[in-house]
Amino acid sequence: MTATPYLSSHSGTAFPRLWPAFAVLTVLWLVSLPLACLPGPVPLSAEQVFHALAAQLGLAQEPQDASLMLVVGQIRLARVCLAALCGGALAVAGVALQGVLRNPLADPFTLGISAGAACGASVAIALGGVLAAALSGPLTVLQLPLPGPAALVPPAALAGALLALAGALWLGRGDGGFRRESVILAGIAVAAFLGALVALIKALNEESVTSIVFWIMGSFQGRGWDSLPLLLLTLVPGLLAVGMGWRALDVLALGDEQAAQLGLHVGRARLWLLAGASCMTAGCVAVAGVIGFVGLVVPHVLRLVLGCGHGPLLAGAFFGGGVLLVWADVLARCVLDGGQELPVGVVTALLGGPFFALLVRRRT
Repeated sequence: MTATPYLSSHSGTAFPRLWPAFAVLTVLWLVSLPLACLPGPVPLSAEQVFHALAAQLGLAQEPQDASLMLVVGQIRLARVCLAALCGGALAVAGVALQGVLRNPLADPFTLGISAGAACGASVAIALGGVLAAALSGPLTVLQLPLPGPAALVPPAALAGALLALAGALWLGRGDGGFRRESVILAGIAVAAFLGALVALIKALNEESVTSIVFWIMGSFQGRGWDSLPLLLLTLVPGLLAVGMGWRALDVLALGDEQAAQLGLHVGRARLWLLAGASCMTAGCVAVAGVIGFVGLVVPHVLRLVLGCGHGPLLAGAFFGGGVLLVWADVLARCVLDGGQELPVGVVTALLGGPFFALLVRRRT
């Protein structure tokens, strides 16, 4: 079996352009973090924002206006950092999934992970009070703080995402391990079933429809530094799993038969990479909701610059995905007047939808 053109580990890799491209991506990522803190519904000057950022980092004295530190340091900076980490994780997961499944249309939601997270979050939103009451007894015995209904949504989404992944991998498992075609079909089946469950929850609990729909669209509104531990808990292991498997991705691009002849345990490598990519995606969805197309657009754009070798591509995707999602979130919170904002998932869908259609058109 020959390697598909877009995943060949040696074709078209532009080595002379690697370091300049990495330098540009790194600078864009570093510059985007403070600049993305400038726009917002509360008008602030650049001097005020940069002073507050310097104070947040301990490089200057805190401004006398405490609200400035709250808006810039606790709201905008936290939101920008979460967007940068989520965007990078989704893009890296997209590279890994496209390499493992050898499908240019694959993205972090192919395996039904987003549907699982949406289902878990929907259950927590609709039954948050009941779940909180059920947990109150065991937590009181353990002398742990009682969570509110809203605090149950991220862990419920994470649990739903991981359960959906486990279901897709179990359904897609064959006699000789995981078959990429079977895993994709299993993910579609799991997503369809869980999507029906979400629709059922919305039909039975009309009071929670607005909250469920807004969460499914994806947004960083209301997210702060308290969401960072949950994100890092899944992002760090996922990045390590995928990052350490970049050579396996190059070998898998040659086809299962040739990869096995080169000594790679295909089933084990595929499971390892799928688990890492899905773990990152589950954490991002648990924190910010369903944000699509980042893992689809960024890898394809960067292949034009960095080539198809997965080592450079994974590193570039982390910075490129972060830059894309940071500025998509800026657009989401600034496009409407009166402090209202669009879900960032809507912005990425508007950007990625035409790109996805172009990919489909080119392959037909």
